[in-house]
Amino acid sequence: MTHRCLLQMVLLLCFSTTALSRSYSLLRFQQRRSLAVCQKLLWQLPSTPQHCLEARMDFQMPEEMKQAQQFRKEDAILVIYEMLQQIFGILTRDFSSTGWSETIIEDLLEELYGQMNRLQPIQKEIMQKQNSTMGDTTVLHLRKYYFNLVQYLKSKEYNRCAWTVVRVQILRNFSFLTRLTDCLRD
Repeated sequence: MTHRCLLQMVLLLCFSTTALSRSYSLLRFQQRRSLAVCQKLLWQLPSTPQHCLEARMDFQMPEEMKQAQQFRKEDAILVIYEMLQQIFGILTRDFSSTGWSETIIEDLLEELYGQMNRLQPIQKEIMQKQNSTMGDTTVLHLRKYYFNLVQYLKSKEYNRCAWTVVRVQILRNFSFLTRLTDCLRD
C-alpha cells in the first residue's frame, strides 16, 4: 500500500515537472506563431507615402531590449506581456485617418489579446513571487517608450503620417518580441 502511494506521488512529481517544461515549450511555440500572424497582419495594412517616413523620430527603445538573449524567461514574460499590452492600447486609438481595414485591426487585436491571455497567469505568478528584477526595470523603460509613441500620435492628431511612423515602430517591436520569445526555453 505504501509503495503504491509513493509510486503515485513520484509519478505526480515527474508529471508536474514535465508539464511545466512542456508549458514553456508550448507557450514559446504559441507565441512565435501568434507573433508571425501579427506581423503578417501589420504588413497587410496599406502603407502611406514615403514622405511620411521623413516625419519619424527616435523614440528610443530601451537599450536592454537590444540584448534580449540576456533575459531570464521570467523577465522575458514580464516584458513580452507589457509590450503586448501597450501595443494593444495603441492600436485601439483613432486610426480612422489611415485608411486601414477595421477587419485587419480587429484580427490583430484579437491575436494580441490571445497572447496576453496565454501569458497573464504566468505573469501574475511571477509578479507575486519576485522582488525587483531586470524585467521590472525594463517594463518602466518600456512604459516611457510607449508613452512617447502615444504623445507623438496625439501631437500629430492621429494623422496618417503619424500612424505610418508608429506602425514602423510596432513592426520593429515584433522583432524584439520574437527574440524575447526565444528566451522561453525550458
